[in-house]
Amino acid sequence: SLSKLQLKTGDLDPRLFSRLRHLQKLDLSDNLLDKFPNSLTLPDLRVLNCNNNKLEDVTALKQFPLLEELTYENNVYLTLNDDYKVMFLLQNLRRLNGKDVTKLANHVRRVNSRKLTSKVTAHWEKFFRDQLPEKYTAEQVKSIKKKFLKSVQTNVVYGPSSLSEFTRWRVKMIAEEFLAYSLGLELNTDPETEDKMDESEEEGTESPREAAEDVNQVGDFSSYANNVTVTPGKRKRNNSKAGSGNKRSKANTEEESEDVSAEPLHFLQCHSKGNSREDFKTQLWSCVFEPLLDCGARKDPIVSSSRTVATCGGESVCLIDCETGSVLKKYKVATEEFFSVAWTTLTMVVGDSQKKCHNILAAAGRRGIVKLIHVAADFCYGEIKAHKKPIATVCFSPTRETHLFTASYDKRIALWDIGIPDCDYNFKASQLLLLEALSIPLRLALVPTCPDQYLLAGCESGCFAWNIKLDKEQKSRPFEVLFQFPDDDGGMTTSHRVDGVAFLNNDVVVSKSSKLGCIYLWSWSRSFDTKGKGCQRTVGAVILAELEWSMTDLSYLTLSTCPAKEYVFCGDEKGSVWMYNLSNYTTAWSSAKGKRSDKRIPPSQILKWPELQANKEHLTEVLINNVVSDPAFTYLVVLTSVNITAIWKKS
Repeated sequence: SLSKLQLKTGDLDPRLFSRLRHLQKLDLSDNLLDKFPNSLTLPDLRVLNCNNNKLEDVTALKQFPLLEELTYENNVYLTLNDDYKVMFLLQNLRRLNGKDVTKLANHVRRVNSRKLTSKVTAHWEKFFRDQLPEKYTAEQVKSIKKKFLKSVQTNVVYGPSSLSEFTRWRVKMIAEEFLAYSLGLELNTDPETEDKMDESEEEGTESPREAAEDVNQVGDFSSYANNVTVTPGKRKRNNSKAGSGNKRSKANTEEESEDVSAEPLHFLQCHSKGNSREDFKTQLWSCVFEPLLDCGARKDPIVSSSRTVATCGGESVCLIDCETGSVLKKYKVATEEFFSVAWTTLTMVVGDSQKKCHNILAAAGRRGIVKLIHVAADFCYGEIKAHKKPIATVCFSPTRETHLFTASYDKRIALWDIGIPDCDYNFKASQLLLLEALSIPLRLALVPTCPDQYLLAGCESGCFAWNIKLDKEQKSRPFEVLFQFPDDDGGMTTSHRVDGVAFLNNDVVVSKSSKLGCIYLWSWSRSFDTKGKGCQRTVGAVILAELEWSMTDLSYLTLSTCPAKEYVFCGDEKGSVWMYNLSNYTTAWSSAKGKRSDKRIPPSQILKWPELQANKEHLTEVLINNVVSDPAFTYLVVLTSVNITAIWKKS
């Protein structure tokens, strides 16, 4: 906070500010600023308050591409035109002067830009194209550019007159881009800023995703659910949250090779911001079934689990009973957006020095902090400040119950020993390994045959494997192997976003990436030679088969597997769940000469999104972010982009 310090623009020293690489919130209210210097370089700034200053221009704010919340009330020289400028310049802006501007900003960036571009192009075609001779000199181009820019800003009109200044500003920008493209002229842009914006787009997507809204209850365990009814439709990538409804409804299903009938049990809206029934924006990202305490889940991961599932999205983590649809517990953290949850079972010392098994839930997200929750005690007993950037995903080792992997937007995967809390919940966490990735890691999978030796990760720029054996001295490690996959042109590529990766059994990997409408199944043992020498090798994935899937180019619709039943699940951009029963294929794949399936394998069944209504309106544009079954495939939990958790039951 630098509020009320009589600061003038010259007091904002770029040399100082450029060192604040991780600053996320800045308060410059009640000062004397008339503009922003162009090179403050705050690459991670999310919230900016400059109320009660003397600002005259907002365009310098484009240097903060991750900005999500901006307030500049009581700057008398700023107008509605400036509001529109910042909505266009800041692609992640959600709140402006206390109001949600998500929809309006999207309109400004897309619809408004499209219409103005059309008008600018038409103006050139009608009045200027024929003025330029076939062979033109630089002088002629300069002259016509000057005339065209003046004419187009005067004559292209769109929207209310109160926005005429913004329209002229955008028309000039579009006209310059048009001339640069058509005539090869140089554009007056700041390449540094453009690079930063490209980088920030990559960061934004990684996360799963998009920005969280602030919330003020910490450790609020409670039950909330709202009734909802449902509809199939298309989707956009944006935030979503939902509530609960116990109403049963029959859904359309497409069956191809068999009848695996499943029916929808519950639709729950339990991650709403402030428990609002109006929240259909919160994105839900991750869910994991709770292990049974008496089942030795550490030794046998394919053992029956409970019917309790942990889900996360927005500011909250929920525990849900899949059979009844009851939200058993709810845990909230102000200012957090949770992206991932994972369970482990720890043997803890309780009173009288007795030892007892307890399930512990780890939850992490945008703040880069792992929360450790002792669920039975309704108590978040600790946190690990794991990364300075958001955590995309977390997972526990199946063999070492205190070993937790965290994958972050900082392009690193860390292995932590979270320790075991004593009877007063004192614990000591330590970092054991730091794995360097070339891009943001999105999904993690430990290799079932050697979970203490190799880790596989789907990242923004490819699929990588690391040696994670702890007997090596090297704490920070580069990747060992980068896998190549077929591309659309029939060649092989390493450079593609891998947003889904999981093991179907001890050897078969399922990954989603480089080719539209396609999920790959490939052999770990045949692709990865454990005796191979040297780090950072590139090897071709030995493809066993391709699964037919949606032709969408949307990312982060992740997949999962049910190894015990040999199923693969993946949701799409229309609210449908694609299910693949691969039990008829796995035997052939496991043979030494396992032959690749020539044709793409179609889904065994597609569960269609049923017709849901909220406040008497149909819910459309539903993205399926994640689909997870319990180990025995009794329940299927479906997480959406519209704050709804759907629970299906196999009948």
